[in-house]
Amino acid sequence: MTKVFKKTSGNGSICLYLGKRDFVDHVESVDSIDGVLKIDPADLNGRKVWVQLACAFRYGKDDLDVIGVSFRKDIWIKRIQMYPFEGTKPPNTPMQEALLKKAGDQGHPFTFDIPVRLPCSVSLQPAPEDAGKPCGVDFEVKAYIANEADSMDEKVEKKDTCRLIIRKIQYAPNEITAGPKADLNKQFITADKPIHLEASMEKELYYHGDPIPIKVKVNNETSKLVKKVKISIYQITDVVLYSADKYHKCVLNEEFGDQINANSTFEKEYSVIPLLANNREKRGLALDGKLKDEDTNLASSTILQPDMDKQIQGVIVSYKIKVTLMMGGGLLGSLTLSDITVELPLVLMSPKPAGLISASNRFYSQ
Repeated sequence: MTKVFKKTSGNGSICLYLGKRDFVDHVESVDSIDGVLKIDPADLNGRKVWVQLACAFRYGKDDLDVIGVSFRKDIWIKRIQMYPFEGTKPPNTPMQEALLKKAGDQGHPFTFDIPVRLPCSVSLQPAPEDAGKPCGVDFEVKAYIANEADSMDEKVEKKDTCRLIIRKIQYAPNEITAGPKADLNKQFITADKPIHLEASMEKELYYHGDPIPIKVKVNNETSKLVKKVKISIYQITDVVLYSADKYHKCVLNEEFGDQINANSTFEKEYSVIPLLANNREKRGLALDGKLKDEDTNLASSTILQPDMDKQIQGVIVSYKIKVTLMMGGGLLGSLTLSDITVELPLVLMSPKPAGLISASNRFYSQ
């Protein structure tokens, strides 16, 4: 193990150890969180020690909390009493054995199983002037000292806690579905024959940062001129936790100067790359969850099991591509002609790291 993530409480009585902070959602199962908590009982004064895993949705900045109203909603939470320990200890994992060597004789192993129904880590891009933690879904492992596990009458001091943010992430499946195709015949009032637009991709899933090739075919049987071809990619963020909000944000918009003359055919493959680097100013854009100040990318598409309750997911991310023929040559300029648009679904994800074995290779689309 090359790196250990460690966080100590202000009073030094407890210390969290994790061997990793990224835990993979394989759709049908999720990696277990196996860590170690070091406990020095000398200064507990009869109090107990717990460790908890919480998945929460943050929908407001901390500095807005001026009247005691929490802007954080717990989606799921689980606690384990670590000292005095209650229950039966399962066998230690290889990760815990390695962490126990770091923690020493005062180390106590713990394991959390994350339900598959919970959302992945997602953050919503703040405005440049925004401070504090961004809105979104995060997971937190927290250890604390208290008399009760969760009491409204007891305030747990900051010096009696230590916490580490972790990420629940999905990677692209091994098996990828065939690419989508969309076509449309458009008949204009002033033309006897239609114009036909077809757009297609070889596959539906592409990795962040890779070029996305889109084949465009046009059969223009009209007397009208196609001035340009425009390709746009939209991110659709469905926030279903606290309201039915759905946000459509354009993450790529490129115009190509290819003209398609009247009574002609056209075929070309375009290549586009949606990047966070070109969308830094867009507040509320969904990003993959990040740790501290590290960089990230546009949020990955959410892959759900067919029977999964979307209400529990909190934030669901998807993408679509729009291919548009921008028309010209109407009787009143472009006023009498409407542009022609077809849409293609897009799945945008990160590749699975080498050596990572998935519990399931099936690809469940939304």
